[in-house]
Amino acid sequence: MQLGYYGLGKMGSHMVERLVEKGQTIVASNRSKEPIDEIARVGAQTAYSLEEMVSKLAVPRTVWIMVPSSAVQEVIDRLVPLLEVGDTIIDGGNTFFEDTVRRASELAEKNINFLDAGVSGGPGGAREGACVMVGGPKELYSQYEQLFKDAAAPDAYGYMGRSGAGHFVKMVHNGIEYGMMQAIAEGFTVLRESDFGLDLLEVSRIYNHQSVITSRLTAWLEEAYQEQGVDLVAISGSVSHSGEGQWTVEAAKKLGIDVAVIEQSLEFRKQSQNNPSYTGQVLSALRGQFGGHPVKKDETTQ
Repeated sequence: MQLGYYGLGKMGSHMVERLVEKGQTIVASNRSKEPIDEIARVGAQTAYSLEEMVSKLAVPRTVWIMVPSSAVQEVIDRLVPLLEVGDTIIDGGNTFFEDTVRRASELAEKNINFLDAGVSGGPGGAREGACVMVGGPKELYSQYEQLFKDAAAPDAYGYMGRSGAGHFVKMVHNGIEYGMMQAIAEGFTVLRESDFGLDLLEVSRIYNHQSVITSRLTAWLEEAYQEQGVDLVAISGSVSHSGEGQWTVEAAKKLGIDVAVIEQSLEFRKQSQNNPSYTGQVLSALRGQFGGHPVKKDETTQ
């Protein structure tokens, strides 16, 4: 397959590198020049504008966009006039699912195919194999299954349902992630404040070996403690959030479902902006480990 790929941030650049290694022919582009120059070194073809990227693609064209949710509409608006009937757009970003449903309908009216691909795993997953959750027409998904297989870790991709389902499943995943991270952070704060003088690095190590809560998150916390020390003195206690937790809470309310754990974990992050704490430091440290988010005290509001 020949694939146009627009958006070479920390996720996009790593995914392009993986796809090139898998034998995919990639024409990569980005808003700024430096990531384009960098990605050329791993064997991707490059283009310095959307127009140039599309011109280098054989018909029918396929374009994967990997940009922040706030930029998706702008990129699609610029891209559509360059495409033809039968071309395909894949949105791999963290897009609000209702926007995806609307865009799928609008693009269908123009006879342009559309798939939504929720991608989990952070930059490391994008490079080594992500978890990919795809929505859209089933027959269209089948045409691109090899692409998703190449982007994903073994058995870590699948078809979720009609347009919007991929982004919906990824959104709820992120809401669940908020709650799981919050429980870990609160638990380690309790451990730290106890009078046992516990070695939190050792606790994180033992939790991560065959305990019920063994997980990638506990492994990442162990790594953070190894790198930063258990006091996390360089890590911000004010925790950012990227929107998906809020979207999950709002979607649950529309469905009449109580999501108290997710809602409270989201509220903690909001309140942490003015009330930094060790719980917040653990959360920030985890965000830094799996997402590459800036979490140092001098890089966030503290």
